[in-house]
Amino acid sequence: MQAVVRKLSNRFSFKQVLGCRMYRTDKIVDIGQPTPESHPQLLKDGEITPGITTEEYILRRKKLLELLPENSLAIIASAPIKMMTDVVPYTFRQDADYLYITGCQQPGGVAVLGHEYGLWMFMPEAKPHDVTWQGQIAGVDVALDTFKADNAYPIRKLHQILPDMIRGSSKLFHNVQTAIPAYMELEAFQKLASCDKVRDLTVYTHQLRWIKSPAELKLMKESASIACQALLLTMLHSKTYPHERMLAAKVEYECKMRGAQRMAFNPVVGGGPNGSVVHYSRNDQKIKDGDLVLMDVGCELHGYVSDLTRTWPPCGSFSSAQEELYDLILETNKHCVELCKPGASIRQIHNHSVDMLQKGLKEIGILKGVGSSSYHTLNPTAIGHYLGMDVHDSQMISSDCPLKPGVVITIEPGVYIPSSFIGPERYRGIGIRIEDEVLITETGYEVLTASIPKEIKQIESLLNNFSHGMGMDCHSDMRATSS
Repeated sequence: MQAVVRKLSNRFSFKQVLGCRMYRTDKIVDIGQPTPESHPQLLKDGEITPGITTEEYILRRKKLLELLPENSLAIIASAPIKMMTDVVPYTFRQDADYLYITGCQQPGGVAVLGHEYGLWMFMPEAKPHDVTWQGQIAGVDVALDTFKADNAYPIRKLHQILPDMIRGSSKLFHNVQTAIPAYMELEAFQKLASCDKVRDLTVYTHQLRWIKSPAELKLMKESASIACQALLLTMLHSKTYPHERMLAAKVEYECKMRGAQRMAFNPVVGGGPNGSVVHYSRNDQKIKDGDLVLMDVGCELHGYVSDLTRTWPPCGSFSSAQEELYDLILETNKHCVELCKPGASIRQIHNHSVDMLQKGLKEIGILKGVGSSSYHTLNPTAIGHYLGMDVHDSQMISSDCPLKPGVVITIEPGVYIPSSFIGPERYRGIGIRIEDEVLITETGYEVLTASIPKEIKQIESLLNNFSHGMGMDCHSDMRATSS
């Protein structure tokens, strides 16, 4: 295998591939993403992405190689650019596995990892027209100098170099979600695939991403803090502006003003009966006086996301029916959080939540009995999921897997009663979810979203004592623009 590496390296010398390499001068070089030199307010020296050092990226690659079978090869393509119209792209978000291994936040690249190679990166080449319209991008030189690849080539040489690497491997792993024809159509790839020797790499990358490092946890705590602050201000805003779209805009504004690059997902802002739609996203209705609003929000900070939900009455007080249901969800939330510890599993916590909710809904009179088939209509969701670089992170890890320190999960019990539900009329059209982020620690848990109120008295006090007059100076202007 070493001979193959030497053969490939000799065939394509650095002089051949670097060509128009951007050499460092006194002028700061734009590589298409922030660096300590171009963005000292974001990155410290020695970091490839904010908060994550070169050493940590190299350690991730080493750990992945330790998981991969001997004489195997891993191929990870960057996320594709998705178009909104013929010339307008959606905002680009890098594939989490590609970012986790390389630190590259840009499209167009392919990373290859092997025991005999280390990390090889195939990078896009910037054309003058593209640079004029879209700006500079990372190339071969950046892959070597910034991302610390062991070898790098232009993407156009992929079809010349990769086949020999694949032929020298007995098994191949790749990220199925971002797989591209450029390597899948290679004869060498097809040959291994026909022998059932091609597998999904995420079985290993999700295992690594499941337990967060101290640096990752710092970013996740910051992301959670931003989302909590933003949602708190949005709750105060809701009494003056009880419109789903305005609350969605408010929370996004507050997140980005605090440093978030984007929302983790389109905010769920369900007023009244819309709150009973689990992933409601239209956000186009006025919230009626006396109705609850359910807001499920999260933001992304340097590759790490937050996810939390609060439900409250913008008018400032819960009705008796709303309070009954809210108390049940709140108690379930708190009991399930207390179950979070090393050795427990999401499945165990979920089963406990089902028992609590079924019993509570029966006592209230919404369900006829425990084990009623109607329960799954009122709550079709699981108690939670793993959280990290993606909202539903590390999905290859079973919910039966015992939790370990460094794992972050959500705890999000809820009840979603549609207006058409055959049951007591006073509960119809009510949707309630209370979601917290929970870090598993050596001794138990830490709630990362504890700063956002969830007790009824706290919420009512907040809305009635602190939201008066917020934005009133421009309220008449907002009414005019929304009419």
